[in-house]
Amino acid sequence: MTDTAPPESPRAVAQTYFKRLDAGQDFLDLFADDAYVVFPKHAPARGIEEVRTLFADIFVLFTSVVHEIAYFNYVAQADFLVVEGTTHGVLADGTPWRATEGLGGRFCNVFEIRAGKIRRLHIYLDPDYGDADTARYPWLAAD
Repeated sequence: MTDTAPPESPRAVAQTYFKRLDAGQDFLDLFADDAYVVFPKHAPARGIEEVRTLFADIFVLFTSVVHEIAYFNYVAQADFLVVEGTTHGVLADGTPWRATEGLGGRFCNVFEIRAGKIRRLHIYLDPDYGDADTARYPWLAAD
């Protein structure tokens, strides 16, 4: 699928979100004031200030992240857009990851977008990008 979409379409809003996030640019203006965001292992965020805090908490985990937008899969229905994709990047401790080379970096996001604003975002992924959780998942240590 192409990575272009008409301005203000849900796909265009989501693509802008990912591009700005990757570039370290402000993207909070894409969210409604009463937005609701869920990220694994973090308390849900309600309202723009909690959304800001959630992303600030997450960003300290990375030195870089790239969402591979050209390869995304999209499913749209009414105000909902599901985006399935992959990422690569570097964790704050210097550990690199690439979805095609390890277990981390695959995700699925479910957006609810109305009037050009993200009202709800559920982010589904394994936050263990570096496959370091070997105490609970011993097969990760098997080399």
